[in-house]
Amino acid sequence: MTYELLTMDEITAAMQQLEGWVINTNGDQSVLEKTYVFSGFNAAFGFMSRVALAAERANHHPEWQNIYNKVSIRWTTHASGGVTSLDLKLAQQCDALAGATGQK
Repeated sequence: MTYELLTMDEITAAMQQLEGWVINTNGDQSVLEKTYVFSGFNAAFGFMSRVALAAERANHHPEWQNIYNKVSIRWTTHASGGVTSLDLKLAQQCDALAGATGQK
């Protein structure tokens, strides 16, 4: 399935519902980014495991980095050339999963 690239206005409007997310450009491609802080490594890894399952179900996978209790995550749809509705949906899922995992 292909997803249409969102305009910057559409992304900005949708991000009103996403706390702590920022929009950046990676070359000529827009990306959604956020860093989560958890109580420790186990909570951070638990969050990553839950996100991995959601990503697999959606067949859409993030770029991410984990350092101890911090997880930085980036969503973009490479095939579409930037942020799509799928990226926004998965960003919302990340926020819900972080809350259930013990985000600081």
